[in-house]
Amino acid sequence: MTGISKNLKTIDMATIHLKTIIHADIANVFDLARDIDLHQKSTAGTHEKAIAGRTSGLIEYGETVTWSAKHLGVYQTLTTKIVCMEKPYHFTDIMLKGAFKSMKHQHIFKQEGTSTVMTDIFEFESPLGIAGRIFNRLFLVKYMRNFLLDRNKLIKANAEIN
Repeated sequence: MTGISKNLKTIDMATIHLKTIIHADIANVFDLARDIDLHQKSTAGTHEKAIAGRTSGLIEYGETVTWSAKHLGVYQTLTTKIVCMEKPYHFTDIMLKGAFKSMKHQHIFKQEGTSTVMTDIFEFESPLGIAGRIFNRLFLVKYMRNFLLDRNKLIKANAEIN
């Protein structure tokens, strides 16, 4: 019975994998990826704003941030917490409160020569059972992928300037 439950859980989760090659030092890229102020610049289109917890600067292990943003025409709040961090190789944030049923975002960094490979593994589960899974497949996975790609473009641009 346990194997069946695990397989059902996997079906419910949507996962986005992104790799971004950035011609910059790993420590610089790591810091830019956890910079609250830069994140707000990358999400200007959704009017995303840090409103509680860490609201500026570099988020650290154990800290939370609550975001307010307009997604899909509706203002929403999302609170995340950094639950794992090993500087400058990875950090993971999870949703504590928000519109998703669950959300986990792993940020992984690897130095390769003079470049850094930044990998995002973004896993989420929408509420509403089968209707949520259908919405994910038809719309939300693409929406979230584009949201992350915009963020990564700004991280890359800022890292490669320095």
